[in-house]
Amino acid sequence: MGHSELFQSPDEAFEYLRRIGNIADKEMDLAEAALALGLIFLPGLHVDRYRQHLRKLSEHVAEEFQARMRLKETDTLKLRVQILRKIIHEAHGYQGDEKNYDDIQNANFIRVIERRKGLPISLGILYIILARNMGWTCEGLSFPGHFLIRIDKDGERVILDPFKEGQEMGASHLRQLLKSIVGKNAELSHNFYDRVSNREILLRLENNLKKRLIDGEDYGHAIIVAEAIEAFSPLEYRTYLDKGVLYAKLGQNQLAIDALETYIEKTPHTKEKQHARLLLQQIKIDAHLDT
Repeated sequence: MGHSELFQSPDEAFEYLRRIGNIADKEMDLAEAALALGLIFLPGLHVDRYRQHLRKLSEHVAEEFQARMRLKETDTLKLRVQILRKIIHEAHGYQGDEKNYDDIQNANFIRVIERRKGLPISLGILYIILARNMGWTCEGLSFPGHFLIRIDKDGERVILDPFKEGQEMGASHLRQLLKSIVGKNAELSHNFYDRVSNREILLRLENNLKKRLIDGEDYGHAIIVAEAIEAFSPLEYRTYLDKGVLYAKLGQNQLAIDALETYIEKTPHTKEKQHARLLLQQIKIDAHLDT
Protein backbone atom coordinates (compact mmCIF):
# COMPACT_ATOMS: atom_id res chain seq x y z
CA MET A 1 0.00 0.00 0.00
CA GLY A 2 1.52 3.33 -1.05
CA HIS A 3 1.45 6.17 1.47
CA SER A 4 -0.81 8.28 -0.75
CA GLU A 5 -3.47 5.56 -0.53
CA LEU A 6 -3.42 5.59 3.27
CA PHE A 7 -5.53 8.69 3.87
CA GLN A 8 -6.21 12.02 2.21
CA SER A 9 -9.15 13.38 4.24
CA PRO A 10 -10.06 13.70 7.95
CA ASP A 11 -12.49 10.77 7.66
CA GLU A 12 -9.85 8.56 6.06
CA ALA A 13 -7.36 9.69 8.72
CA PHE A 14 -9.76 8.52 11.44
CA GLU A 15 -10.15 5.21 9.62
CA TYR A 16 -6.36 4.89 9.52
CA LEU A 17 -6.15 5.55 13.28
CA ARG A 18 -8.72 2.80 13.89
CA ARG A 19 -6.64 0.40 11.81
CA ILE A 20 -3.48 1.10 13.79
CA GLY A 21 -5.49 0.61 16.98
CA ASN A 22 -5.50 -3.08 16.08
CA ILE A 23 -1.84 -3.65 15.18
CA ALA A 24 1.28 -4.33 17.23
CA ASP A 25 3.03 -1.20 18.47
CA LYS A 26 6.26 -1.85 16.60
CA GLU A 27 4.37 -2.14 13.31
CA MET A 28 3.02 1.39 13.66
CA ASP A 29 4.31 4.10 11.33
CA LEU A 30 4.86 6.98 13.75
CA ALA A 31 5.10 9.60 10.98
CA GLU A 32 1.84 8.56 9.32
CA ALA A 33 0.03 8.34 12.66
CA ALA A 34 1.18 11.84 13.68
CA LEU A 35 0.09 13.22 10.28
CA ALA A 36 -3.30 11.49 10.62
CA LEU A 37 -3.84 13.07 14.04
CA GLY A 38 -3.03 16.47 12.55
CA LEU A 39 -5.25 16.00 9.52
CA ILE A 40 -8.45 15.23 11.45
CA PHE A 41 -8.59 18.95 12.34
CA LEU A 42 -7.59 20.25 8.91
CA PRO A 43 -10.19 19.39 6.24
CA GLY A 44 -9.20 20.29 2.68
CA LEU A 45 -5.48 20.12 3.38
CA HIS A 46 -3.19 18.16 1.03
CA VAL A 47 -1.31 15.84 3.34
CA ASP A 48 1.09 14.57 0.63
CA ARG A 49 3.05 17.85 0.88
CA TYR A 50 3.93 16.99 4.46
CA ARG A 51 4.81 13.39 3.64
CA GLN A 52 7.13 14.76 0.98
CA HIS A 53 8.75 17.16 3.44
CA LEU A 54 9.46 14.31 5.87
CA ARG A 55 10.95 12.25 3.02
CA LYS A 56 13.14 15.22 2.06
CA LEU A 57 14.36 15.58 5.65
CA SER A 58 15.22 11.87 5.74
CA GLU A 59 17.12 12.19 2.45
CA HIS A 60 19.06 15.15 3.85
CA VAL A 61 20.04 13.16 6.95
CA ALA A 62 21.20 10.25 4.74
CA GLU A 63 23.13 12.57 2.38
CA GLU A 64 24.86 14.33 5.28
CA PHE A 65 25.78 10.95 6.79
CA GLN A 66 27.20 9.71 3.46
CA ALA A 67 29.19 12.93 3.03
CA ARG A 68 30.74 12.48 6.49
CA MET A 69 31.58 8.85 5.72
CA ARG A 70 33.29 9.90 2.46
CA LEU A 71 35.38 12.30 4.55
CA LYS A 72 36.49 9.20 6.50
CA GLU A 73 34.76 10.35 9.70
CA THR A 74 33.82 7.58 12.14
CA ASP A 75 30.17 6.64 12.61
CA THR A 76 29.89 7.52 16.30
CA LEU A 77 26.97 8.42 18.53
CA LYS A 78 28.28 12.00 18.61
CA LEU A 79 28.30 12.18 14.81
CA ARG A 80 24.70 10.92 14.58
CA VAL A 81 23.52 13.55 17.07
CA GLN A 82 25.42 16.28 15.19
CA ILE A 83 23.77 15.28 11.90
CA LEU A 84 20.24 15.22 13.35
CA ARG A 85 20.76 18.64 14.96
CA LYS A 86 22.22 20.07 11.78
CA ILE A 87 19.38 18.91 9.50
CA ILE A 88 16.48 19.58 11.89
CA HIS A 89 17.55 22.90 13.41
CA GLU A 90 20.19 24.48 11.18
CA ALA A 91 19.12 23.38 7.70
CA HIS A 92 15.34 23.39 8.25
CA GLY A 93 14.96 25.88 11.09
CA TYR A 94 12.88 23.81 13.52
CA GLN A 95 12.78 25.20 17.06
CA GLY A 96 10.91 24.96 20.32
CA ASP A 97 8.10 27.52 20.51
CA GLU A 98 9.28 29.27 23.68
CA LYS A 99 7.19 32.38 23.07
CA ASN A 100 3.80 30.76 22.53
CA TYR A 101 4.33 27.44 24.25
CA ASP A 102 0.61 26.83 24.80
CA ASP A 103 -0.38 27.63 21.22
CA ILE A 104 -2.63 24.81 20.08
CA GLN A 105 -0.73 24.53 16.77
CA ASN A 106 2.35 23.27 18.64
CA ALA A 107 0.54 19.99 19.32
CA ASN A 108 -0.57 19.42 15.71
CA PHE A 109 2.24 17.71 13.79
CA ILE A 110 1.15 19.17 10.43
CA ARG A 111 1.14 22.71 11.83
CA VAL A 112 4.52 22.05 13.43
CA ILE A 113 5.95 21.16 10.00
CA GLU A 114 4.34 24.26 8.49
CA ARG A 115 5.54 26.66 11.20
CA ARG A 116 8.84 24.88 11.95
CA LYS A 117 8.16 25.11 15.66
CA GLY A 118 6.46 23.06 18.31
CA LEU A 119 6.45 21.38 21.71
CA PRO A 120 9.11 18.99 23.04
CA ILE A 121 6.87 16.07 22.07
CA SER A 122 6.17 17.17 18.48
CA LEU A 123 9.84 17.99 17.82
CA GLY A 124 10.80 14.75 19.57
CA ILE A 125 8.63 12.81 17.12
CA LEU A 126 10.57 14.41 14.27
CA TYR A 127 13.91 13.30 15.78
CA ILE A 128 12.61 9.75 16.30
CA ILE A 129 11.25 9.48 12.73
CA LEU A 130 14.50 10.70 11.14
CA ALA A 131 16.78 8.61 13.36
CA ARG A 132 14.78 5.42 12.84
CA ASN A 133 14.65 6.00 9.07
CA MET A 134 18.45 5.71 9.23
CA GLY A 135 18.16 2.49 11.24
CA TRP A 136 19.47 4.25 14.35
CA THR A 137 18.13 3.43 17.83
CA CYS A 138 16.12 6.37 19.14
CA GLU A 139 13.47 6.25 21.87
CA GLY A 140 11.15 8.65 23.63
CA LEU A 141 11.46 8.65 27.43
CA SER A 142 8.78 8.73 30.12
CA PHE A 143 10.28 11.84 31.75
CA PRO A 144 7.41 13.83 33.34
CA GLY A 145 6.17 17.10 31.88
CA HIS A 146 8.83 17.52 29.17
CA PHE A 147 9.44 14.99 26.38
CA LEU A 148 13.04 13.85 25.99
CA ILE A 149 14.65 11.37 23.63
CA ARG A 150 17.54 8.95 23.96
CA ILE A 151 19.84 7.81 21.19
CA ASP A 152 21.92 4.65 21.70
CA LYS A 153 24.89 3.24 19.82
CA ASP A 154 27.20 0.36 20.81
CA GLY A 155 26.32 0.59 24.50
CA GLU A 156 26.80 4.36 24.58
CA ARG A 157 23.72 6.55 25.05
CA VAL A 158 22.81 10.20 25.20
CA ILE A 159 19.62 12.01 26.30
CA LEU A 160 18.61 15.03 24.21
CA ASP A 161 16.07 17.81 24.61
CA PRO A 162 14.45 18.27 21.17
CA PHE A 163 12.89 21.54 22.37
CA LYS A 164 16.34 23.06 23.04
CA GLU A 165 17.80 22.22 19.63
CA GLY A 166 18.87 18.76 20.73
CA GLN A 167 20.81 19.92 23.80
CA GLU A 168 22.53 17.07 25.62
CA MET A 169 20.96 16.46 29.03
CA GLY A 170 23.31 15.30 31.76
CA ALA A 171 22.17 14.40 35.28
CA SER A 172 22.37 18.01 36.56
CA HIS A 173 20.35 19.32 33.58
CA LEU A 174 17.75 16.63 34.16
CA ARG A 175 17.51 17.40 37.87
CA GLN A 176 17.09 21.10 37.14
CA LEU A 177 14.44 20.44 34.51
CA LEU A 178 12.52 18.11 36.82
CA LYS A 179 12.51 20.62 39.69
CA SER A 180 11.27 23.37 37.33
CA ILE A 181 8.34 21.15 36.29
CA VAL A 182 7.39 19.16 39.39
CA GLY A 183 8.69 21.32 42.23
CA LYS A 184 11.94 21.92 44.08
CA ASN A 185 11.69 18.76 46.20
CA ALA A 186 11.39 16.44 43.21
CA GLU A 187 14.09 13.83 42.77
CA LEU A 188 15.09 11.89 39.67
CA SER A 189 13.71 8.37 39.47
CA HIS A 190 15.00 5.54 37.26
CA ASN A 191 11.55 5.02 35.69
CA PHE A 192 11.80 8.53 34.14
CA TYR A 193 14.26 6.89 31.73
CA ASP A 194 11.95 4.07 30.66
CA ARG A 195 11.37 4.01 26.91
CA VAL A 196 7.85 4.78 25.79
CA SER A 197 6.03 2.95 23.00
CA ASN A 198 4.81 4.57 19.77
CA ARG A 199 1.29 4.52 21.18
CA GLU A 200 2.42 6.25 24.37
CA ILE A 201 4.20 8.92 22.33
CA LEU A 202 1.01 9.63 20.35
CA LEU A 203 -1.01 9.56 23.56
CA ARG A 204 1.27 12.17 25.08
CA LEU A 205 0.98 14.35 21.97
CA GLU A 206 -2.83 14.14 22.02
CA ASN A 207 -3.10 14.72 25.77
CA ASN A 208 -1.19 17.97 25.23
CA LEU A 209 -3.69 18.98 22.57
CA LYS A 210 -6.71 17.92 24.64
CA LYS A 211 -5.50 19.87 27.68
CA ARG A 212 -5.09 23.04 25.59
CA LEU A 213 -8.57 22.63 24.09
CA ILE A 214 -10.14 22.09 27.52
CA ASP A 215 -8.27 25.12 28.92
CA GLY A 216 -9.75 27.12 26.02
CA GLU A 217 -13.20 25.64 26.81
CA ASP A 218 -13.35 24.12 23.33
CA TYR A 219 -15.06 20.94 24.56
CA GLY A 220 -16.37 19.87 21.14
CA HIS A 221 -12.87 19.62 19.66
CA ALA A 222 -11.57 18.04 22.88
CA ILE A 223 -14.10 15.22 22.36
CA ILE A 224 -12.72 14.67 18.85
CA VAL A 225 -9.25 14.27 20.39
CA ALA A 226 -10.66 11.77 22.91
CA GLU A 227 -12.22 9.84 20.02
CA ALA A 228 -8.92 9.86 18.13
CA ILE A 229 -7.18 8.44 21.22
CA GLU A 230 -9.87 5.77 21.47
CA ALA A 231 -9.23 4.91 17.79
CA PHE A 232 -5.44 4.35 17.97
CA SER A 233 -5.32 3.20 21.60
CA PRO A 234 -8.54 1.24 22.26
CA LEU A 235 -7.26 -0.08 25.62
CA GLU A 236 -6.89 3.46 27.01
CA TYR A 237 -10.01 3.25 29.22
CA ARG A 238 -9.50 6.72 30.78
CA THR A 239 -10.70 8.20 27.49
CA TYR A 240 -14.24 7.28 28.56
CA LEU A 241 -13.89 9.41 31.69
CA ASP A 242 -12.75 12.36 29.55
CA LYS A 243 -15.66 11.88 27.17
CA GLY A 244 -18.10 11.61 30.08
CA VAL A 245 -16.93 14.90 31.58
CA LEU A 246 -16.78 16.68 28.22
CA TYR A 247 -20.23 15.55 27.07
CA ALA A 248 -21.63 16.69 30.43
CA LYS A 249 -20.06 20.13 29.89
CA LEU A 250 -21.81 20.30 26.50
CA GLY A 251 -25.12 19.32 28.13
CA GLN A 252 -25.22 16.01 26.22
CA ASN A 253 -26.19 14.08 29.31
CA GLN A 254 -27.11 10.72 27.77
CA LEU A 255 -23.78 10.50 25.95
CA ALA A 256 -22.04 11.51 29.20
CA ILE A 257 -23.88 8.77 31.11
CA ASP A 258 -23.01 6.12 28.50
CA ALA A 259 -19.32 7.08 28.50
CA LEU A 260 -19.08 7.06 32.30
CA GLU A 261 -20.83 3.71 32.57
CA THR A 262 -18.30 2.24 30.11
CA TYR A 263 -15.47 3.77 32.14
CA ILE A 264 -16.79 2.29 35.40
CA GLU A 265 -17.00 -1.11 33.73
CA LYS A 266 -13.46 -0.90 32.29
CA THR A 267 -11.38 0.71 35.04
CA PRO A 268 -9.65 -1.84 37.29
CA HIS A 269 -9.28 0.67 40.16
CA THR A 270 -11.88 0.78 42.94
CA LYS A 271 -11.14 4.43 43.76
CA GLU A 272 -11.63 5.46 40.13
CA LYS A 273 -14.92 3.52 40.01
CA GLN A 274 -16.18 5.34 43.13
CA HIS A 275 -15.16 8.73 41.77
CA ALA A 276 -16.92 8.04 38.45
CA ARG A 277 -20.09 6.80 40.22
CA LEU A 278 -20.37 10.09 42.10
CA LEU A 279 -19.93 11.97 38.84
CA LEU A 280 -22.54 9.78 37.17
CA GLN A 281 -25.00 10.39 40.00
CA GLN A 282 -24.53 14.15 39.65
CA ILE A 283 -25.07 14.04 35.87
CA LYS A 284 -28.22 11.95 36.31
CA ILE A 285 -29.55 14.47 38.82
CA ASP A 286 -28.73 17.33 36.38
CA ALA A 287 -30.32 15.43 33.49
CA HIS A 288 -33.43 14.85 35.60
CA LEU A 289 -33.64 18.54 36.47
CA ASP A 290 -33.41 19.42 32.75
CA THR A 291 -36.32 17.20 31.75
